[in-house]
Amino acid sequence: MMQKIRKGDEVIVIAGRDKGKRGTVTQRVDDRHLLVDGVNIVKKHVKPNPMRGTSGGVVDKSMPIDQSNVMLFNPTSGKGDRVGFKVLEDGRKVRVFKSNGEELKS
Repeated sequence: MMQKIRKGDEVIVIAGRDKGKRGTVTQRVDDRHLLVDGVNIVKKHVKPNPMRGTSGGVVDKSMPIDQSNVMLFNPTSGKGDRVGFKVLEDGRKVRVFKSNGEELKS
């Protein structure tokens, strides 16, 4: 199945404690969860590991967020937008914004 939200897309969070934040998708964890930079940051307490050369302490870590809680950011409207698919004359399937039918630059 073709994913509506992909790695490298700019998204805006529409639900949860980070609502309103914008960020870029850095990774798709599985078919439902995404890693978005600057969103869903948690403090993780890390033990020092001399074997791996890591020092202990509290580190900020980005956690996955469900794709239902983000929307693709439309630069022309400046808001989050839904995504649809359109088949072009040459047979290519492209993603388009539902509000204005504009093709996504991927």
